[in-house]
Amino acid sequence: MKNVKNEMKPLDLLLYLVLDPDLCGGAEGMVRTARLAAENGATVVQLRAPNWKKRQWLATARELKSVLEPFGVPLIINDHIDIALAVDADGVHVGQDDMPVADVRRLIGPDKWLGLSVTNAVQMAEVPYELVDYLGIGPVYPTGTKSDAAPVVGVSAFAELVAESRLPVVGIGGIQVGNCLPLVQAGAKGVAVVSAICGQEDPVRATKVLLERLKQVFG
Repeated sequence: MKNVKNEMKPLDLLLYLVLDPDLCGGAEGMVRTARLAAENGATVVQLRAPNWKKRQWLATARELKSVLEPFGVPLIINDHIDIALAVDADGVHVGQDDMPVADVRRLIGPDKWLGLSVTNAVQMAEVPYELVDYLGIGPVYPTGTKSDAAPVVGVSAFAELVAESRLPVVGIGGIQVGNCLPLVQAGAKGVAVVSAICGQEDPVRATKVLLERLKQVFG
């Protein structure tokens, strides 16, 4: 099934928030953090909760969809295609060990965003570009928010992978205010952050500071 999303308005990857239930303090904290981040400039929100049961995924995804819609911020569901379809989320993000991209695209149809994680040149060479909308490359830096994260890529290798990509790229993994600029300077369209916003005492300020830093490159 051909992906038609790339023929429409592109996904704004500038500040891509990946929610973490532990850092946010559970479902209620995730919804609150997502709302505050969206209200103050986050451009995408992804729900990722690997240890949750389906019922909790479903309830929280519905709440997130509701609070993000007024701001026009897309909701992306990590891995769980059934949850994405149940709540009419805006897209799905999958990793290398998740359901194959061709199957995901067939299930979600041509009108939802589909992101794919890439960590090395071999995986980059195998990307089915006609089916995917964007790539998440990383972990760029050491990260403590994903227990099964791949080996650290590093900024130099990240830049090489970005140069190889025919799709927009977002950097992910250990990204904070102080280390995000090299990634967008290397050609990334944005950064995906977790602890830089989730669990922060003031998520509003954290979002605004990140955006200000990123706009030093994008204007």
